Amino acid sequence: MRAFEYLRPGDVDTAVTLVRADPAAQYLAGGTTQVDLMLKDGILDPERVVDITRLPLRGITADERTLRVGALTTMEELAADPTVARRLPLVRTALLAGASTQLRNMSTIGGNLLQRTRCRYFRDPTVPDCNKRAPGSGCAAITGAGARMHAILGAGENCIALHASDLCVPLVALDAVVRVRGGDGERAIPLTEFYVLPGDRPDVETVLRHGDLITAVEVPLLPAAARSVYLKIRDRASYEFALVSVAAALTIEDGVVTEARMGLGGVGTIPWRARAAEQVLTGGPATVETYRAAAVTELRDPFTVPGTGFKPELARRTIVRALETVAGGPT
Repeated sequence: MRAFEYLRPGDVDTAVTLVRADPAAQYLAGGTTQVDLMLKDGILDPERVVDITRLPLRGITADERTLRVGALTTMEELAADPTVARRLPLVRTALLAGASTQLRNMSTIGGNLLQRTRCRYFRDPTVPDCNKRAPGSGCAAITGAGARMHAILGAGENCIALHASDLCVPLVALDAVVRVRGGDGERAIPLTEFYVLPGDRPDVETVLRHGDLITAVEVPLLPAAARSVYLKIRDRASYEFALVSVAAALTIEDGVVTEARMGLGGVGTIPWRARAAEQVLTGGPATVETYRAAAVTELRDPFTVPGTGFKPELARRTIVRALETVAGGPT
């Protein structure tokens, strides 16, 4: 790691100006992923680091329709919020299923949205073939060993790196909105449009421009969310990333699903909105046959490599189990 300039502004506009002025500058908040990538993995090498922890971007407010979360609010603070506990159980469960208590006390909500992949090849600078780190170099993960924690949806020959956030899975299902401050002022970006599929440019992960700063996340307080679940399948019960996770919310009236929202984690290159499954569910009977049809439809075209062949069926079964749980048991 080379020496870098460290700055700690006290207001948002100054922070944005400092980063926009230097193409090699980066923001620093909780640092739970970024410091690893700088000091341990040697992947990030900024010339200027702008510490944003003094900015007034921390706190949670709510009205009847929307929960607004400041970008510097920690995961643990959000999990403890009474509105989240009462009206967003799938979000609270996802928060508590992610990382350890120590990390949740440091990790910010804005930073969680931007956490980098856990792909071992991306994080190993001695591996030359990584399109996400070095565009055009290839993808060592495609033929390499240990692809168990990689993506099967949104993946392709150029990249199978997984988006590992737990929190983003329910947020994408609920149509959360990201508030961003940039050179042109503030704008709102739906989370479903925030992430970019790898395609030919796996190094481009979001629609953010250099210098853009996440200031808040807004989560709609939908009635359907009160009947919801976040189900995470992992190799061990303690701190571990998901093999497959499902955030599901349903509205069921007279035995018919009238509204369905679903996000998938552990399987996508981006937090995956399961729109195909939602279409199958909506208007159908709330039965296990409908749930299975939804799962099959969503996983009809996975991209698998040696090591991820088990994931499509695991995802289908996890979807069915999550939907049964939301509906109140097997039907």
